[in-house]
Amino acid sequence: MKFTLGKKERLKSKKLIEQLYAEGKSIKVFPFRMVFLQVQHTSDFPFQVGFSVPKRNFKLAVSRNRIKRLMRETYRLQKNIVYDKVDKPYVFMISYIGREEMSYQELYFKTKKLLELFIEKTKK
Repeated sequence: MKFTLGKKERLKSKKLIEQLYAEGKSIKVFPFRMVFLQVQHTSDFPFQVGFSVPKRNFKLAVSRNRIKRLMRETYRLQKNIVYDKVDKPYVFMISYIGREEMSYQELYFKTKKLLELFIEKTKK
């Protein structure tokens, strides 16, 4: 498996995002909250993912962008966990709900826990 996160794997559709927040289920592993929904989408990849950091918690765009960049990187390196275990197409949005920046190592560990919890929830 290639460790890339291309344009087709990113959640861009406004309709899908609205549907995701209206009908999706959520799980939390601090400082992340994942809203996910099992739905057919047009992408070749089984998962489409989006990342968000609220302006309310981080006023400076530089801080928000840095956190999103770290979130994308930790997901990119660990997405094979989900690809190996889940076979239905999903869309999900990962939001950063913490109020302070965390180190890359902490975010990596928390992302792994979040993805494992996601797998547990989808198996039930």
